[in-house]
Amino acid sequence: MALPDPIPVEDLFSPHRAPGTRTPVPTTPLTLAARDGRALPSSLTLPVGIEPRGLPTVLLVQDRPWLGPRCGDGAVVQLLANRGYAVLQVGDREPVSVPEDLLDAVDRVVELGHTDPDRVAIAGSSWGGYAALAGVAFTPDRFAAAVAHSGIPNLANYLRSVPEHDDPATAAAWFRHIGDPDDPDQEHAMLARSPVTRVRDIRTPLLIAQGAQDPRVAPAESALVVDALRARRREVEYLVFDDEGHTIEDPENRIALFRAVERFLARHLGGRG
Repeated sequence: MALPDPIPVEDLFSPHRAPGTRTPVPTTPLTLAARDGRALPSSLTLPVGIEPRGLPTVLLVQDRPWLGPRCGDGAVVQLLANRGYAVLQVGDREPVSVPEDLLDAVDRVVELGHTDPDRVAIAGSSWGGYAALAGVAFTPDRFAAAVAHSGIPNLANYLRSVPEHDDPATAAAWFRHIGDPDDPDQEHAMLARSPVTRVRDIRTPLLIAQGAQDPRVAPAESALVVDALRARRREVEYLVFDDEGHTIEDPENRIALFRAVERFLARHLGGRG
């Protein structure tokens, strides 16, 4: 068996691509158990054409922790599956338990035989980027690589930057799940869970991507993490997009980002680059 032909990154992320006839790689919904017995609604996308055992795996964390796992036919999931990775997505989590509940989900797919425990990466954007940074800061021996786009180094500062135009229900959800930075006790607890306080413990190869105009995660905070890692001679790749904010919108920038991601993951997990 062999993987299908590589899908060019441009085919997935360019708005000018020709309509394709590719069949999306199917995703399987499953329920995984957290260590406290909670059910974690999850989804697992397995690459086609190769035996689904002992695979390099990407734990792809979404940007709002209280939502269910996203459908597996997104461009990022399809790219990763095409490159030979199993893609695990987990929803309906308790944010305060990150990364514990995510680690539990990984343990379950390892037990199912799909995942090589030594070749797991954690990746995500915004809150997912926080989870990636927290995963390598608080459990530095669990992941072979991490990708954080607009990752949150400091939870208190992130909550202080909730835009006034944000949907009130969404803003309230952030404060309900994460905490109120204006309450000294809650701020202290938030800082204790912030990756910026544990940068010294990060040993995992890390790719950080950041928009220079990001109003939610200050570029200076990401740069602080990068500088601290480089000072310790840790492996970190840093991509800054001068014309982007909290999300990468320009198609050329998205193509550049995911080209870098596929090279980075291939180097550290052994998937197809």
